[in-house]
Amino acid sequence: MKTYVGINSEQLKAFTQLPKDTPVMMLNLLKFKAHVPETGLTGAETYKNYMIAGTPFFERTNAEVLYFGKPQTMLIGPEDETLWDKIIMVKYNTIADFLGMVQAEGYPLDLRAQALEDSRLIHCG
Repeated sequence: MKTYVGINSEQLKAFTQLPKDTPVMMLNLLKFKAHVPETGLTGAETYKNYMIAGTPFFERTNAEVLYFGKPQTMLIGPEDETLWDKIIMVKYNTIADFLGMVQAEGYPLDLRAQALEDSRLIHCG
């Protein structure tokens, strides 16, 4: 099974070609590692530290977390499919704000990657 924790450069390139003043919603699907060797913590604990370290960057871009929680029940889909550990929906005022945040010096992208076994980051209109 292939997993994903880093940004795909081809998809990022296409995303950066969109009008920069367009509002954007990002859907994050997260599956945490049981143990993160780099931090000595669980993936969930490491992700919590990522969120704490990332908060100043979110605040500077006026990002708004619309939902942060755990999926509960599969109503449509395979009964045996494992649900994600957490789902986050974040609203950014513009694509430029999002890109500026993730490309800013000191943004804790490595901490996010360390915490995750698998993830999806989906641009929603």
